[in-house]
Amino acid sequence: MRVTRRSLAALPALIPALASAQPAWPTRPVTLVVPWAAGGGADTVTRFFAQGLERELGQPVNVVNRTGGNGITGHAAIANAAPDGYTIGTGTSEFVNFRVLGLADFGAENLDLLSRLATIPAGVTVQASAPWRDFQAFAAALKEGRRGQLTGSGVGPGGSWHLAAAGMTRALGLEADRIRWIPSVGGAPALQDLVAGGLGVFTGSPVEAQSLAAAGRVRVLAVMAEARMTTYPEVPTLRECGLDWVYANWFALVGPRGIPAPVRAALLAAAERAHARTDVQEPMRARGIVPVWDGPEGFARFAAGFGQTSAVLLRELGLAKA
Repeated sequence: MRVTRRSLAALPALIPALASAQPAWPTRPVTLVVPWAAGGGADTVTRFFAQGLERELGQPVNVVNRTGGNGITGHAAIANAAPDGYTIGTGTSEFVNFRVLGLADFGAENLDLLSRLATIPAGVTVQASAPWRDFQAFAAALKEGRRGQLTGSGVGPGGSWHLAAAGMTRALGLEADRIRWIPSVGGAPALQDLVAGGLGVFTGSPVEAQSLAAAGRVRVLAVMAEARMTTYPEVPTLRECGLDWVYANWFALVGPRGIPAPVRAALLAAAERAHARTDVQEPMRARGIVPVWDGPEGFARFAAGFGQTSAVLLRELGLAKA
């Protein structure tokens, strides 16, 4: 084909026509993968966000729980999905630590970090029939008991709620592994174990314990937040109890690397609009979930700093392999 000045002059008019010939995204349902069990904190955040995203996209957004391997199964499913924008997921703090824990050669660089969606503070939740009426009594029992006497759960070894427990016991002047950790695929099953008497403490989110607390089956002794939670206004923070320890888990929108730039831009724009919707933010806040949107650059900086802090605790627990 001979290129002439006339053909070059026609290009600006031709480009919009070519672009319009490409199918718009999305033209079919989008899958949102959650690496943890239904009913837990990650699942709760995801389902609120998915409702808003569905309205913004005008396509169904199907939430799929892919549990197993301390979160590896679900995170790997997101990372290995076709990079076409139709399979994305909720990343949780665990993926930052997979390599340090020696669980998988997997880290933040394996995912497209789009933005954090929310944070949820950890707490100290016990069975309603437990002898501790407040955190001070619980802390005294931890100090008086032997190492490993009290069991805790909420996630796999080295996961978010395990780090919450480790940081709390270190702040008490005890060993990081003072609480013997029982692996779990998520907060919901761990809470059922707590109610059944198989666990001593749940250091996951009080958000996950809300219905059980309302039913009088568990008792939240303290929250690891900067301030009291609106959903538990009567429950003190650890700092109010004299302990300098704060911990919050985080949940983020991630995808496989290599999503085409136009699709990624459309996804980010729709996701940001969905996150800002009142019908997404209000239900989160009503449950003690703190909505966060920091975008790709802000999230990448946060994840790097979080990984450094977590590595210190993992070494204290004797779990670091790298």
